Amino acid sequence: MDITIREAQQQVDEWIRTVGVRYFGELTNLGILMEEVGELSRIMVRTYGEQSFKPGDNGKEMADEMADVLWVLMCLANQTGVDLTDALAKNMEKKTMRDATRHQDNEKLR
Repeated sequence: MDITIREAQQQVDEWIRTVGVRYFGELTNLGILMEEVGELSRIMVRTYGEQSFKPGDNGKEMADEMADVLWVLMCLANQTGVDLTDALAKNMEKKTMRDATRHQDNEKLR
């Protein structure tokens, strides 16, 4: 399923309004976002870091945890009137202008 970020935001909004009844409050969703980032972090640390998986970690998938993070971020964007498509475009422009040669000139990256 190929969809744009804007379409995904709209789909999340439609789901919340029909299946989910209503959005949780913004601060609740911020807390949920932090929880989801923590779950993603746990998998990343155990997959790429030095920690080993615990028995309770079985069945957790990195892609699913990333999707959970994206879902809640889209909820927060919808609640606060942020169009993530526009925000990402502006952010890319900012980074491109600010960091035009910064990383190329960084000896640590060579």
